[in-house]
Amino acid sequence: MPDVAARTATWGRGPVLAATRRVLDTVRRAAAADEPVPGLDELAAMVAAELDGLAGRRIRAVINATGVVLHTNLGRAPLSEAAVAAVAAAAGYCTVEYDLQSGARGRRGSAAEAMLREVTGAPAALVVNNAAGGLLLALGGLARGREVIVSRGQLIEIGGEFRLPAIMEAAGVELVEVGTTNRTHLTDYQRAISSRSAMVLAVHPSNYQVVGFTTGPPLGALSELAHQHDLPLLHDLGSGLIGDPFGDEPSVGQSLAAGADLVLFSGDKLLGGPQAGLLVGTEGLIRTLARNPLARAVRADKLTIAALEVTLAAHAAGRREELPVWRALALGPDELRPRAEALAAALGPAASIREGVSVAGGGSLPGEGLPSVLVEVDPGEIGDEAVLGRLRGADPPVIARAERGKVVIDLRTVPPDQDGAVAGALRTALARAREGS
Repeated sequence: MPDVAARTATWGRGPVLAATRRVLDTVRRAAAADEPVPGLDELAAMVAAELDGLAGRRIRAVINATGVVLHTNLGRAPLSEAAVAAVAAAAGYCTVEYDLQSGARGRRGSAAEAMLREVTGAPAALVVNNAAGGLLLALGGLARGREVIVSRGQLIEIGGEFRLPAIMEAAGVELVEVGTTNRTHLTDYQRAISSRSAMVLAVHPSNYQVVGFTTGPPLGALSELAHQHDLPLLHDLGSGLIGDPFGDEPSVGQSLAAGADLVLFSGDKLLGGPQAGLLVGTEGLIRTLARNPLARAVRADKLTIAALEVTLAAHAAGRREELPVWRALALGPDELRPRAEALAAALGPAASIREGVSVAGGGSLPGEGLPSVLVEVDPGEIGDEAVLGRLRGADPPVIARAERGKVVIDLRTVPPDQDGAVAGALRTALARAREGS
């Protein structure tokens, strides 16, 4: 059984033995149902397939040819070269909690938090593992056992069916809904405030839009109302735009200027860094959260902090164009057209180019498209899904999309040095299609 022996050399005896037992259990159940028992060679092939399936579920690098810049399923923001180098440097022993000057224990994330204060203008900052963790900490640390007021139009659901009311329940706070799905007035918040109120929560609907007959109080007015009743205002901003405006996306600085006491946002969206939850705001509130026992449970690891420091340094220096996300977002049709034409020419008559639209994705800039130039490929008789599957089976895998029966490639999210790999994967997929395999 050479297939099993080869995989034993790669996986080791334990995983191969476990896969063999799973296969034998499956075969025994089938035999009990009067199904034929496979031969030894077929059993070996089944064990090999079981291990190969496990290998296929490992995290792998892919080429994102979808045009979705912050593709949640593909890891959102790709790290800059400097951030990748910082992660590699921190992978061994590093100063995650060590002060080189004093030789004593240091505080985790202190440099990243100092740079967050620098780039946002906030008095204090705190880094945690992701935005949901930051929200859990902020709610539980400041409002546990009491009421938090939020508009019905902002009761969002994020990926994986995680919903804001469920997070609030897990944090031990009581949700008080005000207004309606499309219209919430300042007086709705006013009437809801009671002696049990602990916080006003505003949530930026960063992954959807409600349009038409809608209204909501400005953040500044909501801040004034909260402060009249000595309540903090937490603004869950989501995408975390820092610096120059981009489309209609609100920035962290605007939230702070409007009077939000705490602003929560992600590290791997428009910031362009690793997955992290970033809280900025008043010194007193941040200090309270940093001392909460839950803060340790949601703290960021050393690799995240290393990548975040370098990403924030790029923003602080006014060089966000060094970040892959911002390079991709800034590309226009004139820059994409020559690359698209070259790819179409390499593929022959099956390919053509047309105008199209990319999206920011990742819960950023909902409803706003980025003008692009797309390569449209005729998949032939086998159909678009078969070609997409073959592209996913390439090395490296190429992730594309389909529209109206055609395979669509958007080079906005493909680094130029990977254009050749995309062309090669497509040629192979189309050649197999012509062969009927």
